[in-house]
Amino acid sequence: PRTAEADVTGHPNHKVSFSDSSKSSKRDSSRPSISRNNSQPSSPRLLSPRGDKDRDRPRSQQPWSDNRAWQRVNRQSEALWQESPSVLSPASPQPRPFLIYHDSFLNLLGPSPSLSLLISDPRAPYFHEAGVFHPATNTLFITSNQIPDTSPDAVTTHNKTIVITKIEFFSPTDFTRDKVRCPERNYMANGGTNFRNGLILCAQGSLREPSGLIYMEAKRPHKTTTVLNNYHGRPFNSPNDVVVHSDGSIWFTDPIYGYEQGFRPKPQLPQHVYRFDPSTGDIRVVADGFGRPNGICFAPDEETCYITDTDFIHGDGTKVHSRPATIYAYSVYWTNDQPYLTNRRVFAYADTGAPDGIKCDVYGNVYAGCGDGINVWNNGGMLVGKILIEGGCANFCFGRNGEMWCFGEHKLWRVKLGDETRGALLGV
Repeated sequence: PRTAEADVTGHPNHKVSFSDSSKSSKRDSSRPSISRNNSQPSSPRLLSPRGDKDRDRPRSQQPWSDNRAWQRVNRQSEALWQESPSVLSPASPQPRPFLIYHDSFLNLLGPSPSLSLLISDPRAPYFHEAGVFHPATNTLFITSNQIPDTSPDAVTTHNKTIVITKIEFFSPTDFTRDKVRCPERNYMANGGTNFRNGLILCAQGSLREPSGLIYMEAKRPHKTTTVLNNYHGRPFNSPNDVVVHSDGSIWFTDPIYGYEQGFRPKPQLPQHVYRFDPSTGDIRVVADGFGRPNGICFAPDEETCYITDTDFIHGDGTKVHSRPATIYAYSVYWTNDQPYLTNRRVFAYADTGAPDGIKCDVYGNVYAGCGDGINVWNNGGMLVGKILIEGGCANFCFGRNGEMWCFGEHKLWRVKLGDETRGALLGV
C-alpha cells in the first residue's frame, strides 16, 4: 500500500483529526519504472490462431478455436457487419468475455485469461464500489449500493443504508465473507483506496451527518476516524471516489448524487475535484467544470491524472445520452512544490453506459468500469480491449499477479489476466 510519513494533524478550519493509534510507515518507493509509451508487457506476444490455409484471408474473418476465451473485433465491423456474416460487430451478442480491439490487449490477457463468478447474492447489491485490496491481510473491502433500511436512524439517509463487505482470501476461490460493523461516521460509504495501514473511504454523509473522508483500520475492530468533513466551513456534496498521491496527499471527487438521491441537503459547493494535504491541512480545488465528477486515478508516473464524468446518468436514475460519459486526462505540473492540473483533454468516451471506477496498470493502460464490463485503453486513448461482464461493472480492483475483482451489484466476479498485468496503485 502507498503510505506517507506525515501525520494527519488537526486544522481549525477543516475539523481535521486522525487516530493516534494509526502510525504512519515509510512509503515504499519501489513502484515500477515504466516508459510512458509502453502500453503492454515485454513478454512474448500471443499470435492469432491462424493456420497457413487462412493466411490470406482478411483478419476479421479468421476462424477461431472454440477453446479461446477471447475474440477479435474488427475496427470496421460497425459498417461491414451487414455485408459479411463472418465479421463480428461490437453490437452483436458476445460468446466470449474478452474482446480484442488491438493486439496489445493480448499481451495483457496472458496465455490463459479467465472470468469466473465468485459470489451471486440475490438479497442485495453488496458489490458496488470502493474495491480496496489490503495485501498484508489478503483482504478485499467492497461497499454496497443503497439497500432499503427501515430502522429509525435511517430516516436521515432516506431510509437507505450502505454495507461494507470484507472478504479474506486464502486462495483465489477459498475465502470468508463478513460484514464490517461501521460506526455512524461511515454514513453511506462509497469509493475507497489504500492509505497507510488501512484505507480511506468516501463518506457521502446524510441529512444530519456531514460528508467527507474517513480513515478505517484494515484490521478488527476496524476503528474509524474522520480525516476531513468540510471545505473551509462549507459542507461537501457527497464525495464519490478517492486516490492517494505518492506525496501523501488525498485527491477526491465530489458530485451531487447524494442530494439527487434524497439523503444529502441542497449543495453548497460546485461539483469539484479536491486535493487535501494531511500534513498541512491544506484543502484546495484542483479541477471543476464537470457534470458529475466520479472516478479518479493517476498514471504510474503520476504525470497524468484521469477523472471520469458520469453526467450521462443522474442520481435519480435519469439517463441523458447527450451528456458526458467521458474520461478526461490532465497533466500534473508543479509550482512552488505544489501540484496542479492543467491541459484538460478528452481521453475517451464510453460507448456503453458511463465510465465509473477507473484505474491504471503498471504499463499505463487505463481501465474503467462501464455498462458492458471493463473497458481498457492504452495511454494514447485507443480502446484496446474489453472484459465483458453481464450487467456491466461500476467498479473493480486489482489483486496480485494479474488478478482482478469486478463488482456487478449482486455478483462478484474474478478476472485472471497475465501475471505481469498488475495495478499501478500497489504494483503487486
